[in-house]
Amino acid sequence: MSSKPLVAVTGATGFIGKTLCMNLRQRDYNVRALARSAARGAELEAAGVELVIGDLEDTAALRQLCTGSTLVIHCAGAVRGNSYAEFARVNVTGTQQVLDAVAAEVVPPRLLLLSSLAAREPQLSWYSRSKREGERLLESSAGINWTIVRPPAVYGPGDKEMKAVFDSMAIGFALVPGTAESRTSLVHVDDLIEAVIALIGKENGRQVTYTVCDGRQGGYDWGELADAAAQAWGRQVRLVRVPRWLLNTVAACNLFLARITGRAAMLTPPKLRELRHPDWVVDNRLISEDTGWEPRVPLVVGLKAIADATDA
Repeated sequence: MSSKPLVAVTGATGFIGKTLCMNLRQRDYNVRALARSAARGAELEAAGVELVIGDLEDTAALRQLCTGSTLVIHCAGAVRGNSYAEFARVNVTGTQQVLDAVAAEVVPPRLLLLSSLAAREPQLSWYSRSKREGERLLESSAGINWTIVRPPAVYGPGDKEMKAVFDSMAIGFALVPGTAESRTSLVHVDDLIEAVIALIGKENGRQVTYTVCDGRQGGYDWGELADAAAQAWGRQVRLVRVPRWLLNTVAACNLFLARITGRAAMLTPPKLRELRHPDWVVDNRLISEDTGWEPRVPLVVGLKAIADATDA
């Protein structure tokens, strides 16, 4: 065991959670992770992560996860679903379960919730509403030292949510769901992890919500995203504006079929409202002031690494 504190992580086998656990182990942190099965957590265990087998509905597993920890990082979350209830089961009820396990400790560990910028606009979608409701649970909790981090779209090796966008750009086109002038911030997963680790070392005793991004002031519109992709893949990337009626139809059909098959759809009418929102821009002012953290991965550099990995 190292002398560094024990950090407990939910969502540890996901894109962000696994990257976080691996980085913490590289820095010699003691890490305990919640995993649904030993098979899913095998790579983490091989890296020295202590596994707790269970999920957010397993009260005993959550108590075991939190026992003796200094910090609990709640990364687990649902990003696909066919109703608000499906998102809420994980993003709201699951967060309450984690809170309860934290509060049950004699000395409750600090709780860091990895939320989403979508929580800023809870009226847009089932997902955004569920993320905001999860945040409110922390905000209304008593006796818990909490921190919330709201990243925008996160990309990097292993990402599945942004992958479709960049895959299409890699072959020369970008499907624009709303207006080309809509703006969004982005953050590379490595920068997000560095921000979280900076917060681990900054115990400021106050409850606060941080935003993080790659440092691009004002974010990107679709043309600027296409330009960055063109530099990374060495080819022109053309913007293709998808007719509103066509995307509406596709999203409605996706939801209809998903409810029949029981498979969670990604593109649904509520998700489409998220994608069409004109302003997903944030800055790093507060987290930089509090921790000194600054992003290191510009978009072109991050995309070039993805392009090189794809070509290898």
